[in-house]
Order: sequence, then structure tokens, then C-alpha cells
Amino acid sequence: MNVRTAPPPAGTASAPPAGGDAPARAPRTLPVWVWAVPPVVLLALVFLYPLVLVALESVTAPGGGLTLAHHADVLGSESFRSALATTVFIAVTATLGCLVLGFLLALVVAFVPFPGSGATARFIDTYLSFPSFLITLALLFLYGTVGVANGAWTEVTGAGTGPISFLATPWGVILAEITYFTPFVMRPLLAAFAQLDTAQIEVASSLGARPLRIVRAVILPEALPALAAGGALVLVLCLNEFAIVLFTGAKDVVTLPMLVYSAAILEADYTTACVVATVNAALSVSLYLVYRAATARLRAPSGGRRARA
Repeated sequence: MNVRTAPPPAGTASAPPAGGDAPARAPRTLPVWVWAVPPVVLLALVFLYPLVLVALESVTAPGGGLTLAHHADVLGSESFRSALATTVFIAVTATLGCLVLGFLLALVVAFVPFPGSGATARFIDTYLSFPSFLITLALLFLYGTVGVANGAWTEVTGAGTGPISFLATPWGVILAEITYFTPFVMRPLLAAFAQLDTAQIEVASSLGARPLRIVRAVILPEALPALAAGGALVLVLCLNEFAIVLFTGAKDVVTLPMLVYSAAILEADYTTACVVATVNAALSVSLYLVYRAATARLRAPSGGRRARA
């Protein structure tokens, strides 16, 4: 005779089977902030700590305590004002040259069909990895005192020296910076042109608009955020450029980075070097914030056929 066992009442937990294993507990996981501590500590030691030391040195009085007397002395000196004016002039002029040249070259690469346009765009990406002194050495090889151009002149005319000597002037530094930094403007422009709906260009062309008007009315408004982003980035880089000024041999061209180098290395005046470096860093951070604001305004991709990038 079979005997049925009544089921347990509702709401009563059933006991685990005899000899069975208890359910495994979920493994404990560390809080997320624990994983963020090591990189933050490393960043603080390697990057932030030296910057804090530089800032403190610029405001530390000889007998201890804090003072702004060092800033007043350095900022009021003729050498600092001259270096600041030279730095701003070179940076602004080179940035304007990069914007104009970069916009024209990006137009050609993106909208003018020619063999090797894709390879040209890839070369621009590769060019960004070149060191700045390499471009300066190439210009010295061509236009330096004993460069190719001056050598050809002396061979033809028999003169002792050639007529080309502009590389040792601010204009030589500007030429080197335009040559090196123009691809930094072209890259965001090519990305912006790739998002441009080419149907707008085709409609404008079908309505009889000339190429210059198409560029002014259709392409340029779409490129303004990219121009602002590339221009702000190039301006920051030009303000802090040291290798180009050093390798051109322009002894009379003293920029803020060169003033820091002279005060710290040649004169062992670390307080003056820290003051100038702090001012230069403040200018760079301000321009970097402008650059971030400009890149944030880059428009999202839209539909339609795209231009080449």
C-alpha cells in the first residue's frame, strides 16, 4: 500500500537535501574607487608634485613664507615683456598661417579628386608623429647659412656668403612652425569635411554657384568649429614650442620657453624660471580650455553622402 506524503505548508522554506552542498556565496568585489587610487597616486607623484614644487618656488620668500614679489619683479622686467611679446607674435602669426594653409590643403585633399588623395590623407596622420626638430633641420638644410640655396648662390656668383639668412629671425621660426603644425589643423578639418553632406554642394553647384561661393556659403560654416579647434591647439603648441626656436639658431629670438631655459640652465636662477614657467602654464591652460570648448561644438555626423577624408 503506497502512502503519499503531504506537501509542506505554503510559506515554509524547504530544508536542503541531506548530504547536499549549501549554495555558493557570490564573490566579494572591491569598490570601484579602490582601483582608481593607484593611477591617481602615480599621476600625483609623477606629474602634479613637480608642478606644485614649481608653483611654490615662484611664491616662496627667501626667508620663508609666501610672497608675490618675485612675480612683480619678473613681470615688470623688460626681458619678460619682450619675451612675452615675441612669443605671442610668433604664436599668433604661425597659427594664422596654419589656418589659411591648412584650410586650403584640406579642401584640395577632401574635394578635389586626384590620384593618391587617400595616401596623402594617411601621410598627414604619419606626419603628426614627426619630431619638430626634424622639420627644422630640413629647413636648415635647404635655407641655412650653408644650405642648398645659399650654396647654389655662392657657386653661381662666387660670393662668400649667400643672401638667405631669414631662418635666424622670427620669420624663420614662423616658417618652421607653419611647416610643422599645419597638419594639426588639417586633421580636424578633414574629419569635419567627412561629415559634410555633399548633396548641399551639388545643389549649390546646380543652381549656378561658383566654387568660391560654395566654399564661403556651404563649406566654411561647417568647418568653423574644426578651424577653431585646430587653431586653438596650434596656438597652445606654438606658445610652448622650444625645439624649433633652439634648432633654428635664432639667438635674438627669445620666447617664454627660451627665457625659462636661459634662467634655469644658463643662469641657475630657478626662481625666475619658475615664475616664467608658471605664467606660461597659465596661458597654456587657458588656451587649452578654449580648445576643449571648440572641440565640444563639433557637430554630430549627419546623413547623406560624405566627402573624402
